[in-house]
Amino acid sequence: MIFLLIKIIVTAVLIVLISEIAKINDKLGGLIAAMPIMTLLVILWMYYDGNSDEKISSHISYTLLYIVPTIPMFLIFPFVISKFGFYIAFLISILITVISVTILNFFIKI
Repeated sequence: MIFLLIKIIVTAVLIVLISEIAKINDKLGGLIAAMPIMTLLVILWMYYDGNSDEKISSHISYTLLYIVPTIPMFLIFPFVISKFGFYIAFLISILITVISVTILNFFIKI
């Protein structure tokens, strides 16, 4: 239980820290957010939870695979937010990502 609380606190602190850095410097915030910090943290938590090397390796492989359907969201969001505002851009981004993941899953048969 203690380990779970530590995981939650460390992860939350990182997310808040990155968003605070982004308030001060867009470029640095974007760079840090683009880094695989969360992925590395997840595999660290998986390792300490006792997951097998195969499970961790599989997680990394799927993470790499699912980066592809998120790219359209990063391309479209900046244009949509300037035309329709944040919430519409946010919803459209989610929709585009869901559609992209569905298409990817259809082609790779996961």
